[in-house]
Amino acid sequence: MQIPVINRSHHALPQYATSQSAGVDLRANLDNPIVIEPLARALVPTGLFIALPAGVEAQVRPRSGLAIKHGITVLNSPGTIDADYRGEICVILVNLSNEPFTVNDGERIAQMVIARHEQAEWQLTDSLDETERGAGGFGHSGM
Repeated sequence: MQIPVINRSHHALPQYATSQSAGVDLRANLDNPIVIEPLARALVPTGLFIALPAGVEAQVRPRSGLAIKHGITVLNSPGTIDADYRGEICVILVNLSNEPFTVNDGERIAQMVIARHEQAEWQLTDSLDETERGAGGFGHSGM
């Protein structure tokens, strides 16, 4: 799938690390470092603008290395970029650690996965078909 992209960052376009990678790393595009204090959040720009085809979304997800090493994650994970959005891709990072974290220009801050989706056509009804699980909620399927 080809996706038009405008790159206003200081960095190369995102690339897949391996032939079977699901996502590409997004990099911070900063003039000055951003310090995220413990339990604080920050909107980090990437300098990238994309035009997704209809029926496709981009999902912005945390990087596991930042999460385990520094307690940094994507606050609205996964964040969805809709096909009709044309603004800059920015990432909401949150610091769940006890130490300030500095985001530097070019740092890999999140990953982005491109995924197809469908829109539902809702059909109002008075009943649903029965299943083995039924209305069983959280933890219902066993241990």
